Amino acid sequence: MHSRHVWPALASVIMLANLLSGCDKQQATSPATQAAQVGVVTLQPRAVSLSSDLPGRTNAYRVAEVRPQVDGIVLKRLFKEGSDIQAGQQLYQIDSSTYEATLANAQASVEQYRSLASRYRQLIDEQAVSKQEYDTARSQQLQAEAQLKNAQINLRYTKVLAPISGRIDRSMVTEGALVSNGQSTALATIQQLDPIYVDVTQSYGNMLKLRRALESGQLQKAGDNAAKVNLTLEDGSQYPLQGSLEFSEVSVDQTTGSVILRAVFPNPDHLLLPGIFVHARLPEGIAEQAIMAPQVGVTRDLKGTPTALVVTADNKIEQRELTVGQVVGPDILVESGLKAGDRIVIEGLQFIKPGATVEAHEVKRDDSAPAVASASAKTE
Repeated sequence: MHSRHVWPALASVIMLANLLSGCDKQQATSPATQAAQVGVVTLQPRAVSLSSDLPGRTNAYRVAEVRPQVDGIVLKRLFKEGSDIQAGQQLYQIDSSTYEATLANAQASVEQYRSLASRYRQLIDEQAVSKQEYDTARSQQLQAEAQLKNAQINLRYTKVLAPISGRIDRSMVTEGALVSNGQSTALATIQQLDPIYVDVTQSYGNMLKLRRALESGQLQKAGDNAAKVNLTLEDGSQYPLQGSLEFSEVSVDQTTGSVILRAVFPNPDHLLLPGIFVHARLPEGIAEQAIMAPQVGVTRDLKGTPTALVVTADNKIEQRELTVGQVVGPDILVESGLKAGDRIVIEGLQFIKPGATVEAHEVKRDDSAPAVASASAKTE
């Protein structure tokens, strides 16, 4: 009876051992233990034109406030608000009746004293009048002529003329308003829009970094085009005309410590208006041996540090910490952390981790995109 129970139990143990041995063999040959397939790009240095995208605002090239230079009642407004006017064009007519009367009185005084001085000049030779009397008459004549000139100027000022050409805004006075010389309120404001200024802001630290890179030879000057500026409008469209940077127009914002650069743009169609927000692209220089890494291969850790996974010579995965700069298309400029010949992983990143063994294949990329990098700057 005892032997009959032992043999079935022994058979069950043998079958279980054979089953476990088969599972171990299957796991040993499982594809999960095979090396992961990844796609890589081998980095090569190339020349890249660097530029900065800086925020800015437009400002009128010239601004003139129209103010009265005589007292009186405004009789007419002779312009259309918001229209383009020319320098010397009449804008207002101030009541001139009192100034015409003053001018007539001054003309009469001039004639009187001129005639008196002329008679005394003849009589002095005959010693009929003294030299002192002649000098007094001559002085009165000169004073009358000065008063006549002043009356002519005041009469001319009753016609308020445009001091510059440009676009005039709304009128601050209407017909019948009393205006006076030296008043604080301008009658209207004229802004010259062609050309037009674009004032952009750049941090002082970025400007120092650029200057040092140029001095050390890391960047090469972009030549004659270094002073040219391109403009992007608020809706993302490109302004069709190119501007130039006024290197003499550089100032420092005392509240933020940033540097304000001024560019001049032609504006024949008045597409640019004062006060609009724009982005200006300023060329900085050319990096002759730049390392450009695909952005898809650059990630950031929890601290925000840029990192990349690189396949070493023995097909191991190595993680690198990077210092990155400007962006151009699908690539990003690597300032440190990668070098020429490194193979950066851009495909299969989700299946690997540092230290893993991989099988790498080169990914063919389209390098027809222009190598022009740009850096975006936030308003300080």
